[in-house]
Amino acid sequence: MLAKTNSFALNGVKGYKIDIEIDINAGLPSYDMVGLPDTAIKESRERIRSAIKNSGYNYPVKRITINLAPADLKKEGPVFDLALAVGILAASEQLPTLAYKDYIILGELSLDGGVRHINGILPTLIAGLESGYTKYIIPAANANEASYLSKAQCYAVSNLREVVQFLSGDNNLQPIESREYVVCDNTNKFHIDFADVKGQIMAKRALEISVSGGHNILMIGPPGAGKTMLAKCVPTIMPNMTFEEAIEVTKIHSIAGTLDEKLGIVKTRPFRSPHHTATVPSLTGGGANCKPGEISLAHNGVLFLDEMPEYSRKTLETLRQPLEDGNVVISRSKMTLEYPCHFMLVASMNPCPCGNYGSSNPCKCTPNEIHKYVNKLSGPLLDRIDLQVEVDSVSYDDLRSKVKAESSCEIKERVEAAREIQRERFKGTKIFTNSEMTNAMLEQYCAIPKEAERLMEVAFEKLRLSGRANARILKVARTIADIEECKDIQTRHIAEAIQYRSLDRKYWE
Repeated sequence: MLAKTNSFALNGVKGYKIDIEIDINAGLPSYDMVGLPDTAIKESRERIRSAIKNSGYNYPVKRITINLAPADLKKEGPVFDLALAVGILAASEQLPTLAYKDYIILGELSLDGGVRHINGILPTLIAGLESGYTKYIIPAANANEASYLSKAQCYAVSNLREVVQFLSGDNNLQPIESREYVVCDNTNKFHIDFADVKGQIMAKRALEISVSGGHNILMIGPPGAGKTMLAKCVPTIMPNMTFEEAIEVTKIHSIAGTLDEKLGIVKTRPFRSPHHTATVPSLTGGGANCKPGEISLAHNGVLFLDEMPEYSRKTLETLRQPLEDGNVVISRSKMTLEYPCHFMLVASMNPCPCGNYGSSNPCKCTPNEIHKYVNKLSGPLLDRIDLQVEVDSVSYDDLRSKVKAESSCEIKERVEAAREIQRERFKGTKIFTNSEMTNAMLEQYCAIPKEAERLMEVAFEKLRLSGRANARILKVARTIADIEECKDIQTRHIAEAIQYRSLDRKYWE
């Protein structure tokens, strides 16, 4: 007898329907599967056999042929176990009804018939909804994740017997109740605050501008100046995530297997800080199963690269295209995947190998060593970093000062206000921050007075800026104006934005 069940597979964050066809005929006992299954799917034979027997059903001792369609797309993972088991029971006439045809069935089986948690359930459900499918049978362990999609009618099951009873009408299983998304304030999640940072007024100002407009930032200073501490404070002033942003982030973390099952959704913006020994695949994504990399896991959040020149040149250069496009394409011989990676880059570095160049402590490096060290960062990569800020050593008076610095909550209020201005400005588009503006938008929203034009011309010639750097100065100036709630960009806004590019001249001439 022939039975057909429905499931879904993922290609990156996008999904496509899989038709599982099971044909059982008389003949020598065998189990043949076609349709480009990977090793995990081929091994499902033993899991399914044990699960069916341990659930009280009979495993057919006949010729079993399985086809996973479309046959030209490679299928991965154990997500099809449950759909395969239901299909075998239906084809062997142990499941009397055809109700299973109305559902997309997802889940991994254990040997005792239990249904295990699977990765990527949220993007799978979203892809299914976009394709017009509304009814799903999923693992109970994925219930929290699925509950945020009110349009999906999901039935959470714990074992194979529960599925068969439900499809047979013997179990009145109710769909998962949908839940409301509650905005989470991430300020108190981190045990650090801008109020704890002594001095560094200019660096704090630059970070506020950076977060307000979603601009990339590089901090340069000697060891112990507070660069890492400042970077770790950035999440405390990031704006709260909207439901749409949370869903985007959750999709990626669900695929990567880093999602908290109890929460079911990522409510705070990611802060990823990979070690400087990170490889290209670990940063951009890839590997045997083409999993999301650090830049995708930082989507809608922060990617922090501490001691940036210590990363390999090849690894750093891979950031250029993602920083520009907001997505990364992973091409392999058997597949091509695309993951979103719209993140804010926060980086830090010493001014020289010993770290003391330009500080009060004597520098032991030769000019050639300094030049070689800072030139690990290429010009095209620096062009994509909007703000380059010097972080000087903190004085003793600043360290012992009892004056309370501005808290993260106070800074965050201004950030939220600036972001709200940008949301209104770009309403109806797929752009949300000033850093994402197109060239056409620059002409519309970044008009500057004649005096500022002359200042920009001088800076362009003196600092030998590129066209991209020129555009990024305008975007930063627009953000500074938004923080001050100014409708038009003033000369002072341009002057401050240019100030954050001065390191181009100082270190890379």
